[in-house]
Amino acid sequence: MSKDIKLNIAMALMLLPLFALNLIFGAVDIPLNEVISIICGNGSSHESWNYIILQTRLPQAITAVLCGSSLATSGLLLQTAFHNPLAGPSIFGINSGASLGAAIVMLGFGGGLTIGSISFTGFIAVLIAAFFGALLVMSILLFFAVRLKNNIMLLIVGIMVGYIASSAISLLNFFATEEGVHSYMIWGLGNFGGVSIGQIPIFAIVTIFGLISSLLLIKPLNALLLGEQYAENLGVNTIRLRNKLLLITGLLTASATAFCGPIAFIGLAVPHMSRMILNTDNHQHLIPCTIITGALIALVCNMICNLPGENGIIPLNAITPIMGAPVIIYVITKKRK
Repeated sequence: MSKDIKLNIAMALMLLPLFALNLIFGAVDIPLNEVISIICGNGSSHESWNYIILQTRLPQAITAVLCGSSLATSGLLLQTAFHNPLAGPSIFGINSGASLGAAIVMLGFGGGLTIGSISFTGFIAVLIAAFFGALLVMSILLFFAVRLKNNIMLLIVGIMVGYIASSAISLLNFFATEEGVHSYMIWGLGNFGGVSIGQIPIFAIVTIFGLISSLLLIKPLNALLLGEQYAENLGVNTIRLRNKLLLITGLLTASATAFCGPIAFIGLAVPHMSRMILNTDNHQHLIPCTIITGALIALVCNMICNLPGENGIIPLNAITPIMGAPVIIYVITKKRK
């Protein structure tokens, strides 16, 4: 068994205790024996504790695993496809597209959405709008991907689309009500606690499909590391591969952003953390490591956000830059040296 496989197994085993810590620790102090009893299905004499564990902490921990692995994998695929260490889901405007969709519902329509004769309100309306906003940006990128052969030009298009979406959001904020602006601001801070236990299966199916699809591209991704010309000599259609990567990253980022809000730095920093852990660019080991590391980092962030205190839950995007920014600074410094 190689060293990389052993490291991946060790990190996967770390998920279990960290997941358990997310169930044990929180704003409300619940004894360990009660937590174990509730998880085992025996319940607790305190009905509120049952609700906190099964309806709040458990969905939050599962959502953190799904969202962290999705964004981290998206970042790795984009960095490989565009040979850019600073490529990530937010760079291509996919996050901005999801944010624009949410802003249209919260700021433009007062929190409701009507499609034909069907009306949606609250979280469901925001979820649908954010998902379709991200898909719209992804469709624009795919449209230009067919016409632009140059990866740098496509990267610039993605950045410009993100700017356009941000401008539209600013206009919506200017004309919106105070309540709408407040709701949108809270959503934009990121949160693993907005997904109910009933919505987890949908999120899980989309995420698992995207992650499996990324694992099926290991060989062409490894060929791409040696350059597009070399990959094409090995029979890899680089344009088709790039379009597949955009579809996968778009799907993963759209679902993660729709369910959890625009979360910063996980997609950008975690792939670099995985490279430092394994000291390799071989995607056969790097993609599994990135999936696991993304889940671990998200669980750590979720646990920090829910630390006991009187001021409520800490915003997620107040924690992720603290963990991600030093990694990016180190990578930039190392590249310069």
